[in-house]
Amino acid sequence: MSTHTRRKLTDAPFLVAATGGVPRRRPVWFMRQAGRSLPEYRELRAGIGMLESCFDPELLCEITMQPIRRHDVDAAILFSDIVVPLKAAGIDLDIVPGVGPVVANPVRTTADVRALPRLRAEEIGAVTDGIGLLLDELGEVPLIGFAGAPFTLASYLVEGGPSKNHERTKAMMLADPETWHQLLGVLTDITIETLRAQIGAGVDAIQLFDSWAGALTLAQYREFVLPHSERVFLETADAGIPRIHFGVGTGELLGAMGEAGADVVGVDWRVPLDTAVRRVGPGKALQGNLDPAVLFAGPAAIDSEVRRIAREADAALALGATGHIFNLGHGVLPNTDPAVITDTVALIHSLPSPL
Repeated sequence: MSTHTRRKLTDAPFLVAATGGVPRRRPVWFMRQAGRSLPEYRELRAGIGMLESCFDPELLCEITMQPIRRHDVDAAILFSDIVVPLKAAGIDLDIVPGVGPVVANPVRTTADVRALPRLRAEEIGAVTDGIGLLLDELGEVPLIGFAGAPFTLASYLVEGGPSKNHERTKAMMLADPETWHQLLGVLTDITIETLRAQIGAGVDAIQLFDSWAGALTLAQYREFVLPHSERVFLETADAGIPRIHFGVGTGELLGAMGEAGADVVGVDWRVPLDTAVRRVGPGKALQGNLDPAVLFAGPAAIDSEVRRIAREADAALALGATGHIFNLGHGVLPNTDPAVITDTVALIHSLPSPL
């Protein structure tokens, strides 16, 4: 397993904005930029399963690099998937094309929770080896590691796969809170182990994806999710690198998510950034929040929306946000024209950096 000395990227706009400084240009990166919409990605992945790709250090490195070479984004996001640590630990699951993660034996009882394996760092050695390769290639571009948040991982395990309504998940949470908290305790340990391994390998920032937290009420989030997410951020704080917290449809949860302990809070496209800062509170940077569908709307609409978000970001800074990292409000959609992404990055970089 590779262990790198942390790089000193003092001038990288992404890191400057994430840590409360004034970047020399507006930093931008996109969730799901690693491959996804690129023809060179599809060519590289032809005939290779998603999980197989995630456990191949050379492939992981190459896919992560592709959008950096093409788009001039200000950060790389590690090519992986939030279920990789679960698979590595020994949970029987696969990522089914067109469906998503499918779990062979869903977790429904206390006995199921007790039977869950723990993750040892060496089991994700392929990922940390890939990080080592990336640090040699990236030059001055920061690398973001990531993990799935305990709630989102729990939803996949309890439902057995992606779910619209999360009914089994909520049923366990509300009817059997003791088993629920045991499950999230195990998943929090796995998440922390994942992030610590990535930090040890040399990533420059981490992001916690709570993709499904938006399905919850604020009261449910505070009782059943927040303590576990807090522990993730608490136990990764000593690394001294920026930590980002992101969820989809979490407008009503932004205040509580801000309390979890991250340095940067991701905002999806439903909430303007100047509203988001009032909910999150001052003292944190914001990330977001262009609607991914806008990239299909043509240059005039993209120009208008990008400028609107930049104005809202400037207003958020005036209201106490410590920085802004431009991003989509969720991931790049697979049919997005790569040339449009490149042009959008150039547009964002052409706007004056906020003071």
